[in-house]
Amino acid sequence: MPEKIELKDNIFKWIWYLFCRTLSVGTVAILYRLKVIGRHNVPKTGPVLILSNHQSFFDPMFCQNWNWRPFYFVPRHTLLEAKFWGPIIGSFYVIPIKRGQADIAAMKTIIEVLRQGKAVCLFPEGTRTPDGRIGKIKPGFGLISRRTGATIVPMVIDGIFEAWPKTKKLPGFSKVAVMYGKPFSPEYIQSKSDEEFAAEITQTMRNLQAELRTQMGKTPFTYPPKSM
Repeated sequence: MPEKIELKDNIFKWIWYLFCRTLSVGTVAILYRLKVIGRHNVPKTGPVLILSNHQSFFDPMFCQNWNWRPFYFVPRHTLLEAKFWGPIIGSFYVIPIKRGQADIAAMKTIIEVLRQGKAVCLFPEGTRTPDGRIGKIKPGFGLISRRTGATIVPMVIDGIFEAWPKTKKLPGFSKVAVMYGKPFSPEYIQSKSDEEFAAEITQTMRNLQAELRTQMGKTPFTYPPKSM
């Protein structure tokens, strides 16, 4: 069984998190003229699994934005091994995971954190988008909800891909907006198979992206009919 993760018992970590989060989110909010839509869709209590598209290294700050409830993020374990950034990333609420293999220990920790009533934010595409579009979401998140009773909230980020695609080493600037969609209740998720829910969450996130891009005065992305 993974070690139980406590939030309120570690006041020093909470203060460090609050300081760094306010500084980092405030910085990107100003630099990228951040607009947040649908923040009320994130439950203030209880287990929550937030699923976001992945456009840049800045995505965790855009996902958290001004939600004062801490999100646990799941970075690849190699990021925590970097000499400078590793200790800093590891000092926040993170659950490192080994990519490219079945990391059972990390999955158990995610489930344990959700069972404690915390919020976990995942990037289900697994890697940053190569073209701004949202890739097909694989099954598995419905199973996590059924095991933990977690509500699932879809969200999308748009704008930072134009400023910092994975082909660029350094970020540029653009206007960024995020949108939280309506939550999926545990009861609703239980009524769907893993494959059905994966297809529905994929389409939901793409619909949110189209709505967000339209509000930003951009042309929505198109997807091949069989990309589901």
